[in-house]
Amino acid sequence: MRKLFSLFALACLFFLSCNSSNKEDDDSVIKLKEKIKERFGSVEGDFAIAFKSLTSDSTSLFLNEKENFHAASTMKTPVMIELYKQVAIGNLSLEDSVDIINEFKSIVDGSPYAMDLNVDSQEGLYQKIGQKTTFRELNYQMITMSSNLATNILIDHLDAKKVTQTMRDMGAADILVLRGVEDLKAYELGMSNTTTAFDLMIIMESIATGKAVSKQASDEMFKVLLGQHFNELIPAHLPDDVIVAHKTGSITGVQHDSGIVRLPNGDQYVLVILSKNLSSADEGVKAIADVSKMIYDFVTKNEKSN
Repeated sequence: MRKLFSLFALACLFFLSCNSSNKEDDDSVIKLKEKIKERFGSVEGDFAIAFKSLTSDSTSLFLNEKENFHAASTMKTPVMIELYKQVAIGNLSLEDSVDIINEFKSIVDGSPYAMDLNVDSQEGLYQKIGQKTTFRELNYQMITMSSNLATNILIDHLDAKKVTQTMRDMGAADILVLRGVEDLKAYELGMSNTTTAFDLMIIMESIATGKAVSKQASDEMFKVLLGQHFNELIPAHLPDDVIVAHKTGSITGVQHDSGIVRLPNGDQYVLVILSKNLSSADEGVKAIADVSKMIYDFVTKNEKSN
């Protein structure tokens, strides 16, 4: 009887020890979350964050993660995944020849519209209108330079509805890819691409873990995301030996970044930070970069203590 009691006591101590350890971990995340809320609170605007460690501890932190935001250019990552999916099922090849056009149909009534040559972030592609390129090059321009023209050409070939359905199949329940860029009729009716921080986290995690389409496709998409030209947000304050594969997005009052952060030891985490209603884009950018550094410091501190 005494032996059974001793075993029971040991089991209780072990249980309490485990709970105490978990509580300490929870407390550290709570403190980090409060620091993040304080930093975001210093900026006029609304923010959301979804952070998940992809190491064995699976630490996570969420803030307004299910709130809807205008997707801006973060919707281009789902378009890329759909492209690789259609390559995988044999509908097309990345090396297929594609016409570079600047006439698209509104999802409202099918009426034609063209991209404003002064708005797109990749001016170089406009110089090739009427020529041909490949799906691979369009995808590279869409992700790294956030080319809106490349995005619209790809969506024309891939179908926005299929992009959204693929995201549903991956477990992203709320992200909505309705249309290409600069469809003003749709915009005026409130028909815009939307996302949540949580869904973008799921999408980026699927690439990081090799589950987006296939391991090979995920690896290729990761390499494309590494070429991101706009690095003022998640990577801004991180050390040079930290790898960040990510996709940004920005429109008036909006600054987003969604990415995979890989540390020198191979550990990875996914970080998504969204914003809207910003009165100052510059202040929003600074806040997002600062919060990214807070997350990095938290991860590396925990790594050293383990």
